[in-house]
Parts: sequence; C-alpha cells; structure tokens
Amino acid sequence: MQRAVRIRGTFAHTPRLGDLEILYDYLLVTDSSGVVTHFQAAQTLESQTVLQKLSECVTLPTGTLIVPNFVDAHLHAAQFLYQGNGLDLPLMEWLNKYAFKAEERLDGDPTLARRVYTRLARRLIHNGTGTVLLFGTIKEETNLILAEVMQAAGLRAFVGKLSMDISSRPSYKESSAQSSLQAAHSFVEKCRGLTANLPSHERLVEPVLTPRFVPTCSDELLAGLGKMSATENLKIQSHLAETLDQVEYVRKERGAEDMDVFDRSGLLTPRTIQAHCTFLDVPSFKHIHSRETAIAHCPLSNSYFSAEPFRLREALDEGVKVGLGTDIAGGYSLDLMNSMRHAVSVSRMRQGSKQMKADSDDGKSLAIDWKESLYLATKGGATALGLATGAFGVGLSFDAQEIRLYDPQTGMGVGALDFFDLEVSDVSGDAETVTVEMVEKWWGLGDARNRAGMWVQGAKLDISPL
Repeated sequence: MQRAVRIRGTFAHTPRLGDLEILYDYLLVTDSSGVVTHFQAAQTLESQTVLQKLSECVTLPTGTLIVPNFVDAHLHAAQFLYQGNGLDLPLMEWLNKYAFKAEERLDGDPTLARRVYTRLARRLIHNGTGTVLLFGTIKEETNLILAEVMQAAGLRAFVGKLSMDISSRPSYKESSAQSSLQAAHSFVEKCRGLTANLPSHERLVEPVLTPRFVPTCSDELLAGLGKMSATENLKIQSHLAETLDQVEYVRKERGAEDMDVFDRSGLLTPRTIQAHCTFLDVPSFKHIHSRETAIAHCPLSNSYFSAEPFRLREALDEGVKVGLGTDIAGGYSLDLMNSMRHAVSVSRMRQGSKQMKADSDDGKSLAIDWKESLYLATKGGATALGLATGAFGVGLSFDAQEIRLYDPQTGMGVGALDFFDLEVSDVSGDAETVTVEMVEKWWGLGDARNRAGMWVQGAKLDISPL
C-alpha cells in the first residue's frame, strides 16, 4: 500500500491544549512508512529544494485544509449493533437489558459480528476517526474478527477482549479468574500474531487488556491482569467512577472506591485509559496524574447515565491526559465531532452552575472552548494512547483528514457551511483565505460532506459513501 505523501497547502492542528495553529502554504512529505520527514513553509529554501526533487506533489485548492484524524478513546464495538436505541435505564440495569445481550449475540454469531464490525469500520472512516480504542466481547474468536476487520480497513485500532468472571447475566461471563486470565493471554498472542508478518508501520492493530469494570471482575482477576500488563507491556482499558449506582455497588461489595481497587491491582499505569471518571474529585485527579493514567471523557453518555458531569477543567488543570470518546452505545453518536460539541456544552453548563453560586466565584472558569475540544479529539487522544500522531511535524505518523470548507471558484460553502462574503469575492488565488472563524464554523456545523480524504500512517483510506 502506498504511504508516501506529498501535499502542499493549508494545515491546521492543535499541538497544545487550546493552541490552534493554521499553517498556510506548507509542504508536507512522508517516507514510505507514512512518517513525516519534511514539514515547512513551502517558500523556504529547504522546501523549494525538496519540491524540485519530487516527481509529484498534490496542491490543495483554496478553501481546503488538512487536519489530524479524530481519536475515539472509548467505544464498545459490539454495541454498535443497537446504536441509537436503549438509553432509558440506569447503567447497571441498562447493561443487563441491552449491552450484555448484544455482546452475547455477536459472540454466538460470527457472521453477524463480521457484518457489524465491517459497517462500524466504514462509519468510523466516514466520520473522520482514524484511531479507536475498542471494547469487544468475551469470546476470543469474535474479538479476532474485530481486529481483522479494523486492520483490513486501515484503521489504527486497539482491541480489547473483555475479562469478566462476575456477571449479573449468568450466561455471559468466564468460569473463573484463572480461565479469564488464560483467555486474555491467548487473545493477546493471537491478536499480535495477526500482524506479526507485516512491517512495523503496517501493524495498526494492538490487543488491550480489558477488565470491564470492578463489578464484573474479582480481585484475583484484576491482580492477574495487572501482572500481565506489566510483564507483556500491554495497554489497559476499563471504566472508573462512572455512575452513582455503579460507585455505590462497588462500595457495598468491595468496601472501597473502585479507583483504589484498580490501584492496588496494578491497573493504574501510564498504559491505562479509564473511561468516564465522573465521580472523581481533585485529589483523585492528582492521584491519577501521579500514575500517568489517562481518562476518556464521554460527555454524551455521561448525560444519560451519570448523576455528575465529568470535572474536565479540574482534570486538565492537574495535568491528567484526557481524550474524547463516543461510548457507543451509551452515547448515541459515532461522530466524534458531536463529542467535541457536547464536551464544550457540558463544561459551559458547569460554569453556569458555578456562577449561580455567589460564594464559588474564584475567577477560574470551568468551561472549555472549541479549540480545547479539538485538541482533546486529536492530540489529546493520541497522547492518552501513547501515539506519535494527533498533530503535524517531522517524526510523527501522518494521520490526517482533508476538509473542504468552500469552493474557491464560487465561494459557496461545502455542506452545511455558508460564507456569504466569499460568494461575492474572488478568493481563487488567496492561499490564506482560511480563517480561525472558518475553522470554528466547521467545528460547529461541519459533517461528513466536508471530508474529502483520510489517511492513516500515510495510507489513503476509502471514504466513498456507504
């Protein structure tokens, strides 16, 4: 697969929280493994020298820019089966009625599983997501299908076979902690084996240890997974302090906070991504930061299931690594652009509530802005997963999407975007006619109609209609 990229045009990224850079008339070149080897203004002497040596180079039209792919840091692949349905119950009841049933169904029907996962991969690409952290199911075969499908689609995917030796659904659990640990080890080996014969830059799929959450995992299982992660250098994903009923359940059954249960099991590590964390306070964030553990913020599903909004600003202020997740199907939208928008909305409501309390105004806002949310959806998620992506620069993998804002000939906006002044102006020769306000409009109103291309590790993906 061709991974050598040569593009000249406008690039936009958020290399730091809240810092949007729009880079006009830049030249980006990658090597044959999809890693950026040159990224400078096209008019520099070095860029001109590079251009003279290139046999071909794509020049983007005015009104088009390259931005990083989105990183979905929390998604339940099997629950894509019923995306958009079943959001009427508290979490622990919802799991029994919808989630476990759907996951068990796919475990019993590999043909259906492959069909669901193939459609999921296409939808992710359609929505600009190039990297995804996936919860799977219990059965090894089903998770290997998931890994195969993601690799074939060209997506960067972290696939987790669920580890569960406790369940409120008797038919959906593993028989013991030891059998669960053996199954996790077997999946890791086979998942790694799927790409073992490929060059390192083409190995897009990795296994992830996935204790579902404390209520479905015994102390023995959690401790065993902690040792396996350390020994095999494996990433870990789970759910932490998500909802009131879940938090109270753990306190009653374990006599501890679930953060402490994970910690004593060796599962809060620099390789760990914990979803939700809505019931964590500032001292807890300090502890999470000390462990270098990352958090996947899923604002839409939190609105349905959690009695508390995630304290996003406080987590960021404490230096916690945070990315965004869709949490399909606890969240109904697979489009991470909606997660960005909901993250801003929830944070602004938190700030509004704070302002209503006269004694709580310390001058520090709890709100985030759209630029910060774009960071969380790109560089923030990549950092949470330990990836050299999410922004543009020499040495980084080229994971990107081409976004069309307007037609340079007519000034007409693409999709839902309107730029009325451009419709009566000649913009065809102005390379800098992409403003911060235009990017913001795309953030607020843009959709798949604006997406003209996708790359993962330098390889161009098929974005044709489903």
